[in-house]
Amino acid sequence: MDIRYMRLALTLAARGLGRCWPNPAVGCVLVRDGRIVGRGFTQPGGRPHAERVALAQAGDLARGATAYVTLEPCSHHGKTPPCAEGLIEAGVARVISALEDSDPRVAGRGHAMLRAAGIEVVTGVLAEEARAANLGFLLRVEQNRPLVTLKLASSFDGRIATATGESQWITGPEARRLVHAERAIHDAVLVGGGTARADDPGLTVRGLGVAHQPVRIVASRRLDLPQDGQLARTAREVPVWLLHGRDAAVADVQAWQSLGAETIEVEVAPNRELSVPALLQALAERGLTRVFCEGGGAFAASLLNAGLVDRLVGFTAGVALGAEGRPSLGAMGVERLAEAPRFALQESRAVGGDVMHVWHRVDKAD
Repeated sequence: MDIRYMRLALTLAARGLGRCWPNPAVGCVLVRDGRIVGRGFTQPGGRPHAERVALAQAGDLARGATAYVTLEPCSHHGKTPPCAEGLIEAGVARVISALEDSDPRVAGRGHAMLRAAGIEVVTGVLAEEARAANLGFLLRVEQNRPLVTLKLASSFDGRIATATGESQWITGPEARRLVHAERAIHDAVLVGGGTARADDPGLTVRGLGVAHQPVRIVASRRLDLPQDGQLARTAREVPVWLLHGRDAAVADVQAWQSLGAETIEVEVAPNRELSVPALLQALAERGLTRVFCEGGGAFAASLLNAGLVDRLVGFTAGVALGAEGRPSLGAMGVERLAEAPRFALQESRAVGGDVMHVWHRVDKAD
């Protein structure tokens, strides 16, 4: 029964993905006498927290109940009182927690607070699933970077366009709809400057009836981006962040700021491109936990070379474009297979006339 209710809590937690950063997406289920009396997930903007939502729904029925929570209840005073304190005040009898929170402001203190109040605490129920669900938040806390999902949509032979640059559309409408669904569960969508110049992308979630939008980010060292495109025209409606190097023209920086975009200077690597670790750190410091990268090829290759892609989402179409077509990845300098980034297959399925495959990173130590 603990596993059953924790799975429900994880399902609830997923509703907050892409909407609750910088906070984790947490789910909570309150059960009393075999009946669910309250349920909640972290609300948009990160508050109220899942436990507070579930407790408000349960009211007096929370007394003597068991709380199933996907991450250790917080123990610190921020903009809201600690959730551990709320569970104690409500008279909850047991707390089943999937995972200890590695945030140094919590890090076991929430569990300790509950135990000190005489509440039975069980930890580690579906811990692996809970860590995967909140990997973005945990990476921001533990490594000062967000989770990175890299999306690649290509022909059967790994091309993203013909030799003349024609690319719309290699994959079908069903695959493109899933791309929008992926955008919706990430805090931000990230592309390189080449993609922004060539495709004039909007980078918004469309066709799903979703009210919220991810932050739209472009990484461009020189900030030489069109100031009359979709991003420029809508920067005051949906946030646009521009990552650039010190050598970006002051006039361009000021022009984008006047359009409503936020400009962020980051370190330039020895290869004269933006440092991937530095740009991800800059995003983490602004609270982002999950970033969805849509290319282009050179930028995608730099993310892979840096070993900072956690998840690959590929869409492969049943069309062949040949060696003269444009490759989905830029040069990576891989000379031996042992040097290549490795990923483990998590899922593969047909999507319309295409194939979707999802991969998770395999650490070299494994």
